[in-house]
Amino acid sequence: MAKSSAQQAAIAISMKKAGKKPKSMKDGGSTPAWTRSEGKDPKGGLNRKGVASYRRANPGSKLKMAVTTKPSKLDPDSKPAKRRKSFCARMSGVKGPMKKPNGKPTRKALALRKWNC
Repeated sequence: MAKSSAQQAAIAISMKKAGKKPKSMKDGGSTPAWTRSEGKDPKGGLNRKGVASYRRANPGSKLKMAVTTKPSKLDPDSKPAKRRKSFCARMSGVKGPMKKPNGKPTRKALALRKWNC
């Protein structure tokens, strides 16, 4: 039987007070892989595990892997080229820094680099 969000919140609070960590999704835990570091690619975007967990958490979604092919290798009229161009146009306009205060690139910068924007 599924628990309501209020019940889940109460369980999380009681576990936190008891000093226990919530179980991972594999063990029946609370967060899908796409929200944790194991579902994210260190080079930007989501890895296969992250995409698969997003699709499970959001049935009917059409999330696809990033178009990592170099633009020079893509036919300009192909679907992947149009997806890449659209993603770059949308994501390049997002406000926010490209570097963290410690000098490392942000997730935004990594995603733009991965998509060859």
